[in-house]
Amino acid sequence: MRAITIPEPGGPEALVWAEVPDPEPGTGELLIEVCASAVNRADVLQRQGHYAPPPGAPTYPGLECSGTVAAVGPGVAGWTVGQPVCALLAGGGYAERVAVPAGQVLPVPVGVDLVEAAALPEVACTVWSNVARLARLDRGETLLVHGGGSGIGTFAIQFGKALGATVAVTARAGKHGPLRELGADHTIDYREQDFVEEIRSATGGRGADVILDIMGAAYLGRNVAALATGGRLVVIGLQGGRQGELDLAALLAKQGTVAATTLRSRPVEQKAAIVRGVREQVWPLVESGRIRPVVDRRVPLERAAEAHRLIESSDHLGKVLLVRER
Repeated sequence: MRAITIPEPGGPEALVWAEVPDPEPGTGELLIEVCASAVNRADVLQRQGHYAPPPGAPTYPGLECSGTVAAVGPGVAGWTVGQPVCALLAGGGYAERVAVPAGQVLPVPVGVDLVEAAALPEVACTVWSNVARLARLDRGETLLVHGGGSGIGTFAIQFGKALGATVAVTARAGKHGPLRELGADHTIDYREQDFVEEIRSATGGRGADVILDIMGAAYLGRNVAALATGGRLVVIGLQGGRQGELDLAALLAKQGTVAATTLRSRPVEQKAAIVRGVREQVWPLVESGRIRPVVDRRVPLERAAEAHRLIESSDHLGKVLLVRER
């Protein structure tokens, strides 16, 4: 088969479309004939040499895919060859086929195109596990999402609204219109506005009950300042650095919580539990139309470098998909 490989770390040109060995499904796994994958920031980091795949994972980038079941491994029940599916991966989505634990596979939601289903697994699992399961966002609370124009951001807006929350986002000014159309109640231009002041103003001085943060160190102090009493900050990315100073007195005064999570390196059993939660609690929202995949554009898989350049520019809105041309 063919896949996007990374012979040496580097810029987008380091991505090479090449022949590689065919994967075989092991015990408890499905083999998926890939229709589409999606580009995530983790793929960019892997290409740059900063984010190695977990032990045993495929070396090719790609944390999610959609396609059809090509083979069913030993010990797997409930899936049939030819069935349309999408899946959360530890790697390997930038390929023609990928083997994945059956517990990380989801049916394509009713009403969703097979290609666009590739935009859902990673964002759905990340947002649900952090916003609902960890931070326990409740109806009537305020959710602040940093990077509102990203795949995570566009999904989190819709999910927060479906839970009955007020949603605020930080994003470039040019993205504010589409984000409001998705349901964002408050849009903050992080280049021109202080999000701490803006979220306090929007909440009558109270602050955000939950903050979903992709920036890390650069936003740590301001995120604590933006929290409401009893607020929960969840860090899921380090685009603004990995080491920051935390004012514990400010956190104590807020009775706040700071948590940090990653999805890719979790054990298979934990990922399977998250996928089950998504299937039970998120898929009905997708099938009812309350949440939809937001896709900026589709790029042929062999032109993955072009898609990486777009992600690095941050000019996209939602997900950028890599599609196999048949």
